[in-house]
Amino acid sequence: MLQREIWNELIAWKERKHHPLIIKGLRQIGKTFIVKHFGEIYYENVVYLDLRANKTVHKAFDGNFDVNQMILSITSTDSSARFIPGKTLLILDEIQDCTNARSSLKYWDMDGRFDVICTGSFLGVKGFRNPYVRGIPVGYEEQITMYPLTFKEFLDNTGMDEKVFEYVSKSLSAKTMIDPTVHDSIRNLYLQYLIVGGMPDVVLKFFETHDLNQVREIQKRILQSIRDDFGRYKDKNGNDAVNEVLKLRAEACLNSLPSQLAKEYKKFQFCLVDVKGHSPEKADGLQYLEDVGLVVRAFNTRELVYPLNAAKISTEFKVFYIDTGLLISQLGEDVPAKILAGDLGPYKGAIAENMVAASFAKEDMDLYYFHASSGSPELDFLYEENGSVGIIECKASNNRATSMKFVLANEKRFGKHSAVKIADSNVGGGENFDTYPLYSLGFMQKKQTKNIVDVIDVKNITVPE
Repeated sequence: MLQREIWNELIAWKERKHHPLIIKGLRQIGKTFIVKHFGEIYYENVVYLDLRANKTVHKAFDGNFDVNQMILSITSTDSSARFIPGKTLLILDEIQDCTNARSSLKYWDMDGRFDVICTGSFLGVKGFRNPYVRGIPVGYEEQITMYPLTFKEFLDNTGMDEKVFEYVSKSLSAKTMIDPTVHDSIRNLYLQYLIVGGMPDVVLKFFETHDLNQVREIQKRILQSIRDDFGRYKDKNGNDAVNEVLKLRAEACLNSLPSQLAKEYKKFQFCLVDVKGHSPEKADGLQYLEDVGLVVRAFNTRELVYPLNAAKISTEFKVFYIDTGLLISQLGEDVPAKILAGDLGPYKGAIAENMVAASFAKEDMDLYYFHASSGSPELDFLYEENGSVGIIECKASNNRATSMKFVLANEKRFGKHSAVKIADSNVGGGENFDTYPLYSLGFMQKKQTKNIVDVIDVKNITVPE
């Protein structure tokens, strides 16, 4: 079994006072497996309901949401189900396929005798966002988004000594050069991760065989299974249906991504999407890819100001795969071998930027960049920290970060900003910026900021006489 960071989140959820939990995310990232295994370890009883495959059990949620009645209905369709108060985990898999099951979470929560975890791959998808006739249980559920394995999770599963991880983390924090032997080893693992990515089945096959041909086969199979679900929705009667037009638009948008990312300026252009329709119509296909969790967008900004969302240009964006391994599986057959040799070829910028975008997205960070209307300067990524805007330039080699240096040198025009260059190099520095290895993103930790408001003693407020 792969070690996943979400495991600790599940333990923390169980140990505190909690509501029913919904785990969202792309198909085949291990949601069902991790939840079932968690149930086996921490509960005496697990009741598992696949709401996509088992339509019969949907009737259990058609009544008045009396928990005892729902239990009676569930056990009548599943003779092996046992509900023991305080010792049972109810798993509702693919909960988006049964809106009443989602609505019932409020009543499972109020009853409090049983823990409930749900999984969903289409919760944000058009056709699964129809109004819930019986309501969404606002305030009675919690949500976590699960992603493919991060580079840190990949390293955790290699069996690497924790002391190595601590050494690299401390070196990055202290901005000191990493021992060349350690650096080369982590760099080689990073190149492997670029190719393999973080889909669990792919990672497991890689660790089992180290055969990149088998890795590529599984990646393509996963993408095809995701494509097979494109356009799926629920009709007004709650039955499965497929919007063939939406399916074609989603497929065309996905097919265009390699060429979109190969451009010097990687702005997503609907004119490169080979399907009939105007841009707003094609945009439905792109939105679908985003809704199912396959891609993320990075938005251009008008200027380098905080907050970045206020400067966002909503019509100008780049699109990246949430898993870089899936991107590489769509490129040439010889690309993996070139990557292992340190040659990312014509896609080197796309691969490096995609890795940054995916890493940030997995930390639930919004993605922004800056591309001046004149074409220069162009900054790969922007981030927010302590009320200011920081700059990240990402270089697949150790090329000069010309745009970043220009912006830093023109403080009166662009403002003062912290800056980081991520490149295929060891830890280093530059004029007003720091340089880190490409793999440093795997050691990134979200900074914890104090967000507690001071209590004001209102009793001591007096009105002047």
